[in-house]
Amino acid sequence: MIDKLKVKSIVEEWLEGREYFLVDVEVSPDDRIVVEIDHADGVWIEDCCELSRYIEEHLSRDEEDYELEVGSAGIGQPFKVEQQYINCIGKQVEVLDGDGKKYKGDLVSVEGRSFTVKTQEKQRLEGKKRPVLVDVEKTFSMDTVKYCKYVIEFK
Repeated sequence: MIDKLKVKSIVEEWLEGREYFLVDVEVSPDDRIVVEIDHADGVWIEDCCELSRYIEEHLSRDEEDYELEVGSAGIGQPFKVEQQYINCIGKQVEVLDGDGKKYKGDLVSVEGRSFTVKTQEKQRLEGKKRPVLVDVEKTFSMDTVKYCKYVIEFK
C-alpha cells in the first residue's frame, strides 16, 4: 500500500511558493489516491494536472500500481482545514453544531480553532408583542462542530 505521508510530502513540496493549500490526502487500501487542494480564488484544472504529473513523477508504478485523482475541495462540502474557514470570512456559511442544531449566517472571524458566525435569532424584546429578528454572534470550535460549509446562493 502506498504511504499517505509520502504522498502528502510530495504534494507539500509542489505547494511550496504557491498560494494553494492542501485540504486532504486519502489513500485507500486498493491504492486509490485522492488529493484535494484549494486556493482563495478557486482551483484551476491546469494546476490540478500539473500536480498530478508531479506526483506521478515521484511515485513508481513499477513498485505499486495506483489510481490518482487530484482536484479541488468541493464548493458545497464541509470545511476540513482552517484555511478554508479563513477564505470564507464575510461569506455565508451553514454550521451544524455538536448538538445537531443548524445555524446559517455570515462567517465573521477565525481565531485559532474557533470561528464566529453572525446569525439571526427570534427574541422577545421588552415592549414588543411579537418576537423580532436580532443579529447574534455565535462562536464555535472547529473541533466540536459536525460541519461548517459555504452556502451556495443563486440570485
